[in-house]
Amino acid sequence: MRISSKKHIIVGMSGGVDSSVAAYLLKKAGHHVEGVFMKNWEGDDRDNYCPAALDMADAESVAERLHIDLHMVNFANEYWERVFAHFLDEYRAGRTPNPDILCNKEIKFAAFLDYARQRGADFIATGHYARISQHKAETQLLKGLDDQKDQSYFLHALSSDQLSQSLFPVGDLPKPIVREIAKEQGFENHNKKDSTGICFIGERKFKTFLNDYLPAKPGKIETLEGEVIGTHDGLMFYTIGQRQGLQIGGRKDKAELPWYVAEKDLVRNVLIVVQGIDHPALLKQTLKASLHWINGAPPQGIALAAKTRYRQSDQACRIESLSGTSCLVQFNEPQRAVTPGQSVVFYQGDICLGGGIIDV
Repeated sequence: MRISSKKHIIVGMSGGVDSSVAAYLLKKAGHHVEGVFMKNWEGDDRDNYCPAALDMADAESVAERLHIDLHMVNFANEYWERVFAHFLDEYRAGRTPNPDILCNKEIKFAAFLDYARQRGADFIATGHYARISQHKAETQLLKGLDDQKDQSYFLHALSSDQLSQSLFPVGDLPKPIVREIAKEQGFENHNKKDSTGICFIGERKFKTFLNDYLPAKPGKIETLEGEVIGTHDGLMFYTIGQRQGLQIGGRKDKAELPWYVAEKDLVRNVLIVVQGIDHPALLKQTLKASLHWINGAPPQGIALAAKTRYRQSDQACRIESLSGTSCLVQFNEPQRAVTPGQSVVFYQGDICLGGGIIDV
């Protein structure tokens, strides 16, 4: 989305190279730019897992070079109530949530947007690899031009209103160019490693972190036929399609194929596994999901594309039926490891139409 006149824009600056270059591009274009460093987790400055102090220092260094003000805003309470509580509820229910999607919806483009409005900003901006387009009266979310970095999947839950007040300055650029710009501007974070995983977990083992909040309930591992072949540490530690960490070796009476999680039986506290990466139990051609549409009403029966996980290529599908905010999705080809709690996100070419949480 192009802006012709000078605007007041507040950039969410994480200390990473993408948001740093976003701030630079907006300042270069002549806008009045401020930065905000969002503190979303209270423990992140007291341990080595989420070094917020180091990220803040990187953001401060960039802000100083750009001669813009940088504010630190604490959204930890909002994050706990709107994101982390849901994260725990989903794991209690045996599902695998994606907190980054909810964080974007509730914190970066809600709490932060409210803060920016109070400061009189015309727009907020972030370093996401996505684009925004104005089509007639609709504000559309588009894929980032760098298909290796496109982050529209994580932004599909935003509303048209949120998008209309947001900017993604690096969405038109490939990542190598972003790093090159940062280096040319003397940003010390120009070669900083991209953040991965969930910030509040950081480098900790997932089991160790989750055990601090939810009690583990060990149980049996069974085959589809009901044969007990091992024990699990707690259903919350496993996700559909998972291979690592099952601690099941090959068996003499069967081919030496690896085992994969196919199902979680919450009533019996049993983990059900199958052998082979393409076992039929790991494949689904339909799924049910809640549904959020960015603009208008979801189309039924027309050809669309969807992803059931980030990095997946677009998969041809149709929305076959709707009931309130729920839908039934029919894929042209079976999809592997469709996971309750994760998101299905719909596309029409480069346009991200919306998506929702997978139920089954």
